[in-house]
Amino acid sequence: MQSNTADLPVLTITALIPLTGALLLWVLPPLRARARAVGLLFSLAALAAGVWALTLFDLDAGGTVQLAQTRAWIPSLGVSWALGVNGLGLAMVLLTVFLTPLVLLASWGEVPAERQGLFTILVLVLEFLVVVLFAARDVFLFYVCFEAMLVPVYFLIGRFGGADRRRAALKFLLYSLAGGLVMLVGVVALYVYGPGGETNYLIDSLASGLSASSGVSRWIFVSFLVAFAIKAPMVPLHTWLPDTAEQATPGTSVLLIGVLDKIGTYGMIALILPLFPQATTWAAPVVIVLALVGIVYGGLAAIGQDNLYRLISYTSISHFGFMVLGIFIGNQVAATGAMVYMVAHGLSIAGLFLVTGFMARRTGTVAVSELGGLARVMPLVAGTFLVSGLASIALPGLSGFVPEWMVLTGTFSESVVVGLVALAGVVIAAVYLLLPYQRVFTGAPAPDRVGSPDLDCRERIVLVPVIAAMLVLGLAPAGLTGVLDPVAAQVAAVAGAEQAAASSAPAPTATEGNPQ
Repeated sequence: MQSNTADLPVLTITALIPLTGALLLWVLPPLRARARAVGLLFSLAALAAGVWALTLFDLDAGGTVQLAQTRAWIPSLGVSWALGVNGLGLAMVLLTVFLTPLVLLASWGEVPAERQGLFTILVLVLEFLVVVLFAARDVFLFYVCFEAMLVPVYFLIGRFGGADRRRAALKFLLYSLAGGLVMLVGVVALYVYGPGGETNYLIDSLASGLSASSGVSRWIFVSFLVAFAIKAPMVPLHTWLPDTAEQATPGTSVLLIGVLDKIGTYGMIALILPLFPQATTWAAPVVIVLALVGIVYGGLAAIGQDNLYRLISYTSISHFGFMVLGIFIGNQVAATGAMVYMVAHGLSIAGLFLVTGFMARRTGTVAVSELGGLARVMPLVAGTFLVSGLASIALPGLSGFVPEWMVLTGTFSESVVVGLVALAGVVIAAVYLLLPYQRVFTGAPAPDRVGSPDLDCRERIVLVPVIAAMLVLGLAPAGLTGVLDPVAAQVAAVAGAEQAAASSAPAPTATEGNPQ
């Protein structure tokens, strides 16, 4: 369903603002001397446009697609420039435009001034692509942006990362290209089995007019699931993430893990579930098992890490396990929790990576074994790390508590065994956060650390909005959960009601079509 609630294409404007800034920096070299200010200006303008979109959005109808715009793009292929958001899409767009200016502001200390122009261009192009991705209502448009965003991310890692950045960038690129090529098979299949016409690739058209048999639908489903599982990242397709997080700049990691990786879970909700309901039912048990493996494995692997960047990345693998579990378990409460989790994780991961980066500039290392006693030297760094970490492990009152509680509550409603395995991840989380915090921040500082500066004014400006957002989401989550509940009802109708129907009905034959 689509509901045009605004005459102006607010989503297109939101996406084009950062692209305009990137193009100006590219075609006008003199502007690059002020790339920091230009990039910050355009990213803040995109944030303002995102807030404008929020004011036009009917929060009481969060399950419907609003702010919609559809224009023919490649009519012969049935491809449209079609943008529109429901409650989840809007939340992810707002998360993107919120974190981007903070990343640019944080980069003033981590990227050399002479290379700031290229860094800013890449970040702004990436912001454009991600906004379009979260708003895309055409599968072909989604796929084009899904592949195109690899280019700025590859250069952000390979040009601005650590000593082994090129290998990490190549590994990221190979994994992502592999997922994209597998998805391409599914995209082509949708053209063959779609309803045809100039709007063939619209998600709504495909959901109601896909003519593939049950067997074919499963193969198309798998092609999309593999790509999204790499992006999510789900075990065993996760190995690119720790290497990338270790070598990338903290700001790049914030965008990559805090925002871009959510495209995996977002794609499961926005594309896979509505297009392939029967295949979702068929694959749900396997996906749930993989999610549980990710929850436990990611937490245990995090405990064994000495590098803080790798540690944070492994905790994210565990958190993504909770998100995927909430999506596929077939319970509305769990589905709402999974979607809130996507936002909450973006905030906590931003706080952890950014403050760790600020600390690394002062200490020259992120090795847990080489640090200690920093709370006495850098109390603001220690406090910010602790608050962000506690939000990550779901301390009540912070952003992570409500979504994790909802996922667990909904999971226990469906399966006590699955819930108990997921609950083990909560216990492991306390260990992988509190143990490194104790080793890094408590005790007596080394003599050479005494006198190290704490967070400066610019760094505080970067971190205060992130912490404030964690507190707002933790103390007043109803605003977000209320918008996402209708979307979660649709998710549960596929992952839950369809499973119940499948368990009481004969298995579909290879000649039966997709349910409409």
